[in-house]
Amino acid sequence: MKFILLFILFISTLNATKISDVSSIVGVRENQLIGYSLVVGLKKTGDGTTSKFTLQSISNMLKAMNIDMRPIDIKSKNVAAVVITATMKPFARQGDKFDVTVSSIGDAKSLEGGTLLMTPLKGVDGKIYALAQGAVSIGGLNSKGAGSESHPTAGIVFNGGIIEREINIDLFHQKYATLSLKESGFENAVNVQKAINNYYHTQVAVAMDSRSIKLKCPKNRSMVEFLAEVQNLDMNYQPKDEIVINERTGTIVAGVDIELRPVVLTHGDITIKIVEQKKVSKPAGSMSVDKNLVIGLNENEVYTKKGTTTVANLVRSLQKLGASPKDIISILEAMKSAGSISAELKVI
Repeated sequence: MKFILLFILFISTLNATKISDVSSIVGVRENQLIGYSLVVGLKKTGDGTTSKFTLQSISNMLKAMNIDMRPIDIKSKNVAAVVITATMKPFARQGDKFDVTVSSIGDAKSLEGGTLLMTPLKGVDGKIYALAQGAVSIGGLNSKGAGSESHPTAGIVFNGGIIEREINIDLFHQKYATLSLKESGFENAVNVQKAINNYYHTQVAVAMDSRSIKLKCPKNRSMVEFLAEVQNLDMNYQPKDEIVINERTGTIVAGVDIELRPVVLTHGDITIKIVEQKKVSKPAGSMSVDKNLVIGLNENEVYTKKGTTTVANLVRSLQKLGASPKDIISILEAMKSAGSISAELKVI
């Protein structure tokens, strides 16, 4: 497995960032839509006779056009049953267009060249909010070899959706609004409160908990103007230390300043010792990685100094020992369980 190591610099001190980057406005959100329909015009790459629901759907469509045809009599392979998914943006208005994604649910080989029939798109409440129709674009066909092509069973209808029902969000007449932090944290919630109140020189923001900040619109501004100003304000933001591990690809993403606490860990023939000492001792047969890190090649040991050892240089030293990505991930997980790593470990 190819090992990829990425180090992203996260400064441990407070960082200035815009409030809009770390929070969202409660109630202002996207909405998911879904629908079921048929894609027609395929070149014998549609659903076969084993997809009974496709034949029934064709029969129902023909009946709506005053053509009575039993499903058992339909032999067409130019039609595919599909599910349509889309996202309705906040404040979307009637007539606005958007892209929709079309995915086959039968045994169709490809949706290339097909046309999506008019489809009602519903929300979680079962109401119709949009319609979708148009030519399906699959794009990005890649040859697998001479005379052989991939057969995509999903595609996009660009601007194929059109809004029919609006979701009313009346911000203009509201006097109060609530910000929700994307990552929970009492310190950041208080920092948002301070940044807003310092800007307006009055108490217009109150941190309700580690994630919610309640806002009161000043008398000389509309809510839209107020929120626009608030979102553009800078605040002192403390990012949360996090190590992201992709077990499938062996990718590790970590801040270079995430320190390790003293620990002794053995994994296979690798022993890791993190001890509190003024300088790193050099056992016989060892080599230096840097002034704070020594690898004992004879014993496959890593000697490090407390307060200067980070996840970044530990992983670098493990690589020099020839540790596999799987070994490194296992070591990090074990060190997290032992309390040597305080940052959150996120495995994807």
